[in-house]
Amino acid sequence: MRVAKDDIQVKIQVPGVVLRQRTEFGDASRYGPISGEYFSLAAGVDTTPLFEELEGGVCHCPHWGFVLHGQLTTTDTEGRRETVKANDLFYWPPGHNVKVDADAEIVMFSPQHEHTRILDHMKRKLGV
Repeated sequence: MRVAKDDIQVKIQVPGVVLRQRTEFGDASRYGPISGEYFSLAAGVDTTPLFEELEGGVCHCPHWGFVLHGQLTTTDTEGRRETVKANDLFYWPPGHNVKVDADAEIVMFSPQHEHTRILDHMKRKLGV
Protein backbone atom coordinates (compact mmCIF):
# COMPACT_ATOMS: atom_id res chain seq x y z
CA MET A 1 0.00 0.00 0.00
CA ARG A 2 1.48 3.31 -1.11
CA VAL A 3 0.30 6.68 0.09
CA ALA A 4 1.71 10.00 -1.13
CA LYS A 5 2.21 12.62 1.58
CA ASP A 6 -0.35 14.96 0.05
CA ASP A 7 -2.95 12.17 0.11
CA ILE A 8 -2.67 11.73 3.89
CA GLN A 9 -5.47 13.49 5.73
CA VAL A 10 -4.49 16.62 7.61
CA LYS A 11 -5.73 16.17 11.18
CA ILE A 12 -4.25 19.33 12.71
CA GLN A 13 -3.01 22.44 10.98
CA VAL A 14 -1.99 25.49 12.98
CA PRO A 15 0.79 28.00 12.37
CA GLY A 16 4.07 26.05 12.24
CA VAL A 17 2.42 22.62 12.49
CA VAL A 18 0.83 20.21 10.03
CA LEU A 19 -0.05 16.77 11.40
CA ARG A 20 -1.27 14.12 8.97
CA GLN A 21 -2.67 10.70 9.81
CA ARG A 22 -3.41 7.65 7.68
CA THR A 23 -5.48 5.18 9.71
CA GLU A 24 -5.83 1.46 8.95
CA PHE A 25 -2.21 1.32 7.78
CA GLY A 26 -1.59 -2.35 8.57
CA ASP A 27 -1.77 -4.32 11.81
CA ALA A 28 1.26 -5.14 13.94
CA SER A 29 -0.61 -6.49 16.97
CA ARG A 30 0.60 -10.08 16.68
CA TYR A 31 4.23 -9.31 15.88
CA GLY A 32 5.77 -8.22 19.18
CA PRO A 33 8.72 -5.78 19.27
CA ILE A 34 9.25 -3.57 16.22
CA SER A 35 12.66 -2.54 14.87
CA GLY A 36 13.38 0.81 13.24
CA GLU A 37 15.55 0.50 10.14
CA TYR A 38 17.31 2.92 7.79
CA PHE A 39 18.33 1.46 4.43
CA SER A 40 20.56 3.02 1.76
CA LEU A 41 20.07 1.09 -1.49
CA ALA A 42 21.71 1.39 -4.91
CA ALA A 43 19.75 1.26 -8.15
CA GLY A 44 19.58 -2.31 -9.45
CA VAL A 45 19.46 -4.04 -6.07
CA ASP A 46 16.97 -6.92 -6.33
CA THR A 47 16.02 -9.16 -3.38
CA THR A 48 14.73 -12.01 -5.57
CA PRO A 49 17.97 -14.05 -5.58
CA LEU A 50 18.42 -13.47 -1.85
CA PHE A 51 15.00 -14.92 -1.04
CA GLU A 52 15.14 -17.98 -3.35
CA GLU A 53 15.53 -20.42 -0.45
CA LEU A 54 12.73 -18.89 1.62
CA GLU A 55 9.20 -20.30 1.37
CA GLY A 56 7.74 -19.04 -1.90
CA GLY A 57 10.97 -17.12 -2.64
CA VAL A 58 9.66 -14.00 -0.88
CA CYS A 59 10.07 -12.01 2.33
CA HIS A 60 7.39 -13.02 4.83
CA CYS A 61 7.83 -10.00 7.07
CA PRO A 62 5.57 -6.93 6.85
CA HIS A 63 7.17 -3.48 6.71
CA TRP A 64 5.88 0.04 7.26
CA GLY A 65 8.05 2.87 6.02
CA PHE A 66 8.81 6.14 4.32
CA VAL A 67 10.88 6.81 1.19
CA LEU A 68 13.30 9.68 1.78
CA HIS A 69 14.48 9.62 -1.83
CA GLY A 70 14.67 7.26 -4.75
CA GLN A 71 12.25 4.69 -6.10
CA LEU A 72 11.53 1.02 -5.36
CA THR A 73 9.12 -1.51 -6.82
CA THR A 74 7.71 -4.48 -4.95
CA THR A 75 6.29 -7.61 -6.53
CA ASP A 76 4.01 -9.84 -4.47
CA THR A 77 3.39 -13.58 -4.75
CA GLU A 78 0.55 -13.00 -7.23
CA GLY A 79 2.74 -10.86 -9.51
CA ARG A 80 1.20 -7.52 -8.53
CA ARG A 81 3.70 -4.66 -8.66
CA GLU A 82 3.68 -1.41 -6.75
CA THR A 83 6.16 1.44 -7.00
CA VAL A 84 7.00 3.80 -4.14
CA LYS A 85 9.03 6.98 -4.48
CA ALA A 86 10.27 9.96 -2.44
CA ASN A 87 7.79 11.22 0.16
CA ASP A 88 5.59 8.10 -0.03
CA LEU A 89 4.51 6.19 3.04
CA PHE A 90 4.33 2.47 2.34
CA TYR A 91 3.14 -0.79 3.80
CA TRP A 92 4.58 -3.97 2.33
CA PRO A 93 2.59 -6.98 3.53
CA PRO A 94 4.24 -10.39 3.91
CA GLY A 95 5.00 -12.06 0.57
CA HIS A 96 7.09 -9.59 -1.44
CA ASN A 97 10.36 -8.96 -3.26
CA VAL A 98 11.91 -5.53 -3.79
CA LYS A 99 13.78 -4.03 -6.75
CA VAL A 100 15.50 -0.65 -6.40
CA ASP A 101 14.70 1.45 -9.48
CA ALA A 102 16.74 4.53 -8.44
CA ASP A 103 19.23 5.00 -5.60
CA ALA A 104 17.08 5.15 -2.49
CA GLU A 105 17.05 5.77 1.21
CA ILE A 106 14.13 4.49 3.24
CA VAL A 107 13.10 4.34 6.86
CA MET A 108 11.21 1.16 7.80
CA PHE A 109 9.58 -0.34 10.86
CA SER A 110 9.39 -4.13 10.92
CA PRO A 111 8.56 -6.88 13.41
CA GLN A 112 11.97 -7.34 15.01
CA HIS A 113 12.05 -11.13 15.34
CA GLU A 114 10.81 -11.86 11.83
CA HIS A 115 12.93 -9.28 10.03
CA THR A 116 16.09 -10.19 11.95
CA ARG A 117 15.62 -13.76 10.67
CA ILE A 118 15.29 -12.45 7.09
CA LEU A 119 18.32 -10.14 7.43
CA ASP A 120 20.41 -13.00 8.88
CA HIS A 121 19.36 -15.19 5.92
CA MET A 122 20.39 -12.40 3.52
CA LYS A 123 23.79 -12.07 5.25
CA ARG A 124 24.41 -15.82 4.85
CA LYS A 125 23.46 -15.67 1.15
CA LEU A 126 25.82 -12.70 0.65
CA GLY A 127 28.61 -14.38 2.65
CA VAL A 128 28.97 -11.50 5.11
